[in-house]
Amino acid sequence: MTNLKVHGTAPQDLEGDLASLRGDCARMVEHWTAPDRITALPVPPSHIHGVTVPPASARLLDAMSDYGD
Repeated sequence: MTNLKVHGTAPQDLEGDLASLRGDCARMVEHWTAPDRITALPVPPSHIHGVTVPPASARLLDAMSDYGD
């Protein structure tokens, strides 16, 4: 077993450099397709249930200013 001692503050790159990482990413880019656009639909209030807020949290939020101090 190898005992790797690192004395610097930055992590040591044990598997390659930034150029090899960029090359790996370039080869994988065709597998990382994202959808063109995701449209979030509004949720009707009747579907929102089961949310409870403890009284202490409600008082804390009520005491906070809306836009900071």
